[in-house]
Amino acid sequence: MRKIAIIALFTVTFLGCQDRQERLPFLGNPSVAGKDTIYPKIKAFSFLDQDSTIVTNETFRGKIYVADFIFLSCPTICPKMNKELKKVYDVYHSNAQVNYLSHTIDPERDSISTLKKYANSLRVNNNWRFVTGNKDSIFGIATQSYFTTAYPDAKEPGGLVHGGGFLLVDKNRYIRGVYDGTNPIETKRLINDIKLLLKE
Repeated sequence: MRKIAIIALFTVTFLGCQDRQERLPFLGNPSVAGKDTIYPKIKAFSFLDQDSTIVTNETFRGKIYVADFIFLSCPTICPKMNKELKKVYDVYHSNAQVNYLSHTIDPERDSISTLKKYANSLRVNNNWRFVTGNKDSIFGIATQSYFTTAYPDAKEPGGLVHGGGFLLVDKNRYIRGVYDGTNPIETKRLINDIKLLLKE
Protein backbone atom coordinates (compact mmCIF):
# COMPACT_ATOMS: atom_id res chain seq x y z
CA MET A 1 0.00 0.00 0.00
CA ARG A 2 2.83 2.34 0.90
CA LYS A 3 4.54 1.48 -2.39
CA ILE A 4 1.40 2.41 -4.34
CA ALA A 5 1.16 5.72 -2.45
CA ILE A 6 4.78 6.54 -3.28
CA ILE A 7 4.19 5.74 -6.95
CA ALA A 8 1.05 7.89 -6.95
CA LEU A 9 2.92 10.77 -5.30
CA PHE A 10 5.74 10.48 -7.85
CA THR A 11 3.22 10.49 -10.71
CA VAL A 12 1.44 13.61 -9.41
CA THR A 13 4.77 15.38 -8.85
CA PHE A 14 6.06 14.40 -12.29
CA LEU A 15 2.88 15.50 -14.05
CA GLY A 16 2.91 18.74 -12.07
CA CYS A 17 6.44 19.44 -13.30
CA GLN A 18 5.37 18.64 -16.84
CA ASP A 19 2.49 21.13 -16.60
CA ARG A 20 4.86 23.85 -15.41
CA GLN A 21 7.26 23.15 -18.27
CA GLU A 22 4.45 23.50 -20.80
CA ARG A 23 4.17 27.23 -20.02
CA LEU A 24 6.53 29.60 -21.80
CA PRO A 25 8.45 32.19 -19.74
CA PHE A 26 7.81 35.92 -19.78
CA LEU A 27 10.79 37.86 -21.13
CA GLY A 28 12.17 41.33 -20.47
CA ASN A 29 13.31 43.20 -17.37
CA PRO A 30 10.42 43.10 -14.89
CA SER A 31 9.54 45.69 -12.28
CA VAL A 32 8.15 44.82 -8.85
CA ALA A 33 5.07 46.49 -7.39
CA GLY A 34 4.36 45.11 -3.94
CA LYS A 35 4.10 41.37 -4.37
CA ASP A 36 3.54 41.59 -8.13
CA THR A 37 6.21 41.07 -10.76
CA ILE A 38 5.33 43.14 -13.81
CA TYR A 39 6.86 42.26 -17.16
CA PRO A 40 7.08 44.84 -19.96
CA LYS A 41 4.42 44.87 -22.66
CA ILE A 42 4.76 45.90 -26.29
CA LYS A 43 4.11 49.64 -26.38
CA ALA A 44 1.36 51.16 -28.51
CA PHE A 45 2.23 51.48 -32.20
CA SER A 46 0.65 52.46 -35.51
CA PHE A 47 2.07 51.48 -38.90
CA LEU A 48 0.81 50.86 -42.44
CA ASP A 49 0.91 47.40 -43.99
CA GLN A 50 1.25 46.20 -47.59
CA ASP A 51 -2.47 46.82 -48.15
CA SER A 52 -2.27 50.41 -46.80
CA THR A 53 -4.20 49.23 -43.72
CA ILE A 54 -3.38 50.80 -40.37
CA VAL A 55 -1.87 48.18 -38.05
CA THR A 56 -1.90 48.77 -34.28
CA ASN A 57 -1.86 46.70 -31.11
CA GLU A 58 -5.60 46.29 -31.54
CA THR A 59 -5.00 44.46 -34.82
CA PHE A 60 -3.62 41.59 -32.73
CA ARG A 61 -6.21 41.62 -29.97
CA GLY A 62 -6.87 38.03 -28.91
CA LYS A 63 -4.07 36.75 -31.17
CA ILE A 64 -0.43 35.80 -30.86
CA TYR A 65 2.15 37.01 -33.34
CA VAL A 66 5.77 36.71 -34.38
CA ALA A 67 7.59 40.00 -34.92
CA ASP A 68 10.84 40.72 -36.73
CA PHE A 69 12.77 43.60 -38.31
CA ILE A 70 14.02 43.40 -41.89
CA PHE A 71 14.53 45.38 -45.09
CA LEU A 72 14.00 44.06 -48.58
CA SER A 73 17.33 45.18 -50.06
CA CYS A 74 19.23 43.57 -47.17
CA PRO A 75 22.21 41.67 -48.60
CA THR A 76 22.95 39.60 -45.50
CA ILE A 77 20.56 37.88 -43.05
CA CYS A 78 17.10 39.06 -44.19
CA PRO A 79 16.64 36.52 -46.99
CA LYS A 80 17.45 33.74 -44.52
CA MET A 81 15.05 35.20 -41.95
CA ASN A 82 12.22 35.49 -44.46
CA LYS A 83 12.80 31.91 -45.59
CA GLU A 84 12.69 30.62 -42.01
CA LEU A 85 9.61 32.65 -41.04
CA LYS A 86 7.84 31.38 -44.16
CA LYS A 87 8.34 27.84 -42.77
CA VAL A 88 6.51 28.91 -39.61
CA TYR A 89 3.79 30.60 -41.67
CA ASP A 90 3.31 27.46 -43.75
CA VAL A 91 2.58 25.43 -40.61
CA TYR A 92 0.01 27.89 -39.20
CA HIS A 93 -1.19 29.77 -42.31
CA SER A 94 -4.80 28.65 -41.84
CA ASN A 95 -4.89 29.59 -38.15
CA ALA A 96 -6.17 33.17 -37.79
CA GLN A 97 -4.95 33.20 -34.17
CA VAL A 98 -1.32 33.18 -35.34
CA ASN A 99 -0.06 36.34 -37.06
CA TYR A 100 3.26 37.72 -38.29
CA LEU A 101 4.53 41.29 -38.16
CA SER A 102 7.59 42.17 -40.24
CA HIS A 103 8.76 45.77 -39.81
CA THR A 104 10.89 47.32 -42.54
CA ILE A 105 13.70 49.42 -41.11
CA ASP A 106 14.15 51.03 -44.55
CA PRO A 107 10.84 52.83 -45.18
CA GLU A 108 12.38 55.11 -47.80
CA ARG A 109 13.09 52.23 -50.18
CA ASP A 110 10.48 49.74 -48.93
CA SER A 111 7.34 51.56 -50.04
CA ILE A 112 3.88 50.09 -49.53
CA SER A 113 3.78 48.94 -53.14
CA THR A 114 7.20 47.29 -52.74
CA LEU A 115 6.04 45.48 -49.62
CA LYS A 116 2.86 44.40 -51.39
CA LYS A 117 4.83 42.99 -54.31
CA TYR A 118 7.07 41.09 -51.92
CA ALA A 119 4.15 39.70 -49.89
CA ASN A 120 2.53 38.54 -53.13
CA SER A 121 5.74 36.80 -54.15
CA LEU A 122 5.58 34.79 -50.91
CA ARG A 123 1.90 33.98 -51.52
CA VAL A 124 0.91 34.84 -47.96
CA ASN A 125 -2.49 35.92 -46.66
CA ASN A 126 -3.17 38.90 -44.41
CA ASN A 127 -2.07 36.98 -41.33
CA TRP A 128 1.42 38.18 -42.30
CA ARG A 129 1.73 41.93 -42.33
CA PHE A 130 4.72 43.81 -43.70
CA VAL A 131 4.62 47.26 -42.14
CA THR A 132 6.26 50.59 -42.78
CA GLY A 133 6.12 53.94 -41.05
CA ASN A 134 8.21 56.71 -39.60
CA LYS A 135 11.80 55.47 -39.33
CA ASP A 136 12.28 56.83 -35.81
CA SER A 137 9.08 55.10 -34.68
CA ILE A 138 10.25 51.78 -36.13
CA PHE A 139 13.73 52.09 -34.61
CA GLY A 140 12.17 53.15 -31.32
CA ILE A 141 9.77 50.23 -31.01
CA ALA A 142 12.55 47.83 -32.00
CA THR A 143 14.76 48.91 -29.12
CA GLN A 144 12.17 49.94 -26.51
CA SER A 145 9.52 47.23 -26.91
CA TYR A 146 11.18 44.27 -28.59
CA PHE A 147 14.64 44.82 -27.05
CA THR A 148 16.36 44.29 -30.39
CA THR A 149 18.71 46.34 -32.56
CA ALA A 150 17.84 48.67 -35.44
CA TYR A 151 19.87 51.67 -36.58
CA PRO A 152 21.58 53.15 -39.65
CA ASP A 153 25.28 52.47 -40.22
CA ALA A 154 26.85 53.46 -43.54
CA LYS A 155 29.73 51.03 -42.96
CA GLU A 156 27.43 47.99 -42.87
CA PRO A 157 26.15 46.12 -45.96
CA GLY A 158 22.91 47.81 -46.99
CA GLY A 159 23.63 50.76 -44.68
CA LEU A 160 21.50 49.42 -41.80
CA VAL A 161 21.96 47.22 -38.76
CA HIS A 162 19.22 45.11 -37.16
CA GLY A 163 18.78 42.10 -34.93
CA GLY A 164 18.13 38.74 -36.54
CA GLY A 165 15.64 37.45 -34.02
CA PHE A 166 12.02 36.36 -34.18
CA LEU A 167 10.00 37.52 -31.17
CA LEU A 168 6.95 35.58 -30.05
CA VAL A 169 4.29 37.85 -28.53
CA ASP A 170 1.24 36.56 -26.64
CA LYS A 171 -2.37 37.77 -26.60
CA ASN A 172 -1.57 40.20 -23.79
CA ARG A 173 1.40 41.84 -25.59
CA TYR A 174 4.09 40.06 -23.57
CA ILE A 175 7.19 38.63 -25.25
CA ARG A 176 7.28 34.90 -24.57
CA GLY A 177 10.17 33.74 -26.76
CA VAL A 178 13.16 34.89 -28.81
CA TYR A 179 14.60 32.82 -31.67
CA ASP A 180 17.54 33.10 -34.06
CA GLY A 181 15.84 33.86 -37.35
CA THR A 182 18.65 32.33 -39.41
CA ASN A 183 18.77 28.95 -37.68
CA PRO A 184 16.44 26.15 -38.86
CA ILE A 185 16.70 24.45 -35.45
CA GLU A 186 15.39 27.63 -33.82
CA THR A 187 12.59 27.71 -36.39
CA LYS A 188 11.46 24.27 -35.22
CA ARG A 189 11.57 25.49 -31.62
CA LEU A 190 9.41 28.48 -32.55
CA ILE A 191 6.87 26.25 -34.30
CA ASN A 192 6.62 24.11 -31.18
CA ASP A 193 6.43 27.11 -28.83
CA ILE A 194 3.55 28.59 -30.82
CA LYS A 195 1.71 25.33 -30.27
CA LEU A 196 2.33 25.63 -26.52
CA LEU A 197 1.25 29.27 -26.43
CA LEU A 198 -2.00 28.51 -28.25
CA LYS A 199 -2.87 26.09 -25.43
CA GLU A 200 -2.58 28.74 -22.70
